[in-house]
Amino acid sequence: MNIQSGTFYWPETFSDKPTYPALEEDITCDVLIVGGGSSGAQCAYYFADQGLDVVVIESGEIGLGSTSTNTCLLQSSGEKLFTDLVHVFGDDYVTRHLQLCQEAIDEIEIACSQMAFDAEFKRRDTLYYVSMEADLLPLQRECEWLQGRGTPARWVTEEWISQHYSFTKQGGIFSKNDGEMNPFIFTHGLLHYAFSKGVRVFEHTKMTGEHYEKEEPVITTKRGHQIRAKQVIYAAGYHDMDIKKEKKARFVSTYTVTTDPVDHFSGWYERTLIWETARPYVFIRTTKDNRIIIGGLDEETEHPEERDGKLVHKRKRLMEELNKLFPNINTRPAYYSAAFYGGMVDGLPMIGEYKEYPNSFFLLGYGDNGTVYSMLLAKILRDWIVDEKKDDYQLYQTNRPLKKKKLYK
Repeated sequence: MNIQSGTFYWPETFSDKPTYPALEEDITCDVLIVGGGSSGAQCAYYFADQGLDVVVIESGEIGLGSTSTNTCLLQSSGEKLFTDLVHVFGDDYVTRHLQLCQEAIDEIEIACSQMAFDAEFKRRDTLYYVSMEADLLPLQRECEWLQGRGTPARWVTEEWISQHYSFTKQGGIFSKNDGEMNPFIFTHGLLHYAFSKGVRVFEHTKMTGEHYEKEEPVITTKRGHQIRAKQVIYAAGYHDMDIKKEKKARFVSTYTVTTDPVDHFSGWYERTLIWETARPYVFIRTTKDNRIIIGGLDEETEHPEERDGKLVHKRKRLMEELNKLFPNINTRPAYYSAAFYGGMVDGLPMIGEYKEYPNSFFLLGYGDNGTVYSMLLAKILRDWIVDEKKDDYQLYQTNRPLKKKKLYK
């Protein structure tokens, strides 16, 4: 899958990154993780202290897939309102999903404190504002639902927004304890941590096929070597779809601009994360070196040529949106990219299990909260493989229960 194009900011922030050898022999292991991006690194982090023989393989270089275009707004809320998800899955189900997202952000913060590199993690509050009149009441109901479950969120009025920002909107949800970070350094930091604990990591080791001997996975690499594993976790991001298509996954094209560093953030209250109710929406954050990342304006296309053909126009549109919100901030685009962006049609990430892939799991942390989703799914997979803990695992199974099904057995 041709997942992205353009110029990428994150790899430029970490030139002295660790490197790993290519696999040069047949090996065996307890757990094989396919994918050396953020999702694979999160899995490696959780399995590093479990006393298992763990291997990670990456077809190219660590972190240079979709991790390079990940804007890494760490939020518990997602593109679909929780109040809409309740109609499909039920209140208890969605409340637990919210709790797991909040816990995942905490887990990311802990992981950042344990790694050898500065992943630039920082807690940020979020302003989720109303884009149009029709969105006002649904977003107010969403705020009430969040408050009813102990989330540190409050409704802010048009007057409050105009007093704290250089723009005016009808209202919005102001949420505390979200976050931001550098996903490229985060990925390298997690894998460096796992490597220090004995996890074997191989770059330039492309998987070309798999077969099963008495339901034990045997993975073949491009150089003809074999990896025999008791369990395989496919955590290759959108490249998982090259191995096994998941019918619930849907892809669109999205666009991102990272600006030159700016001198001030006039009219931007505490440099909060910002997004909106419009669909397609625009989202904005800042970086440690005082750049602005603005992204969104998704397009309903899965064709790379069509996606890339719109990049220059989308760059212009995103800068126009930035200037509307912050007319006193003068900056220029330094990096800009187009990428595929995936999600699940029902609004929740997934752990894929399929009969034709025994003892194998597909970590499909797809959605606008991909880093958060992958963190919670990686931990759930660790708990399932090591201890067979089922309660949270079933929330994200391929045949996950809907509203009328019993949640916990």
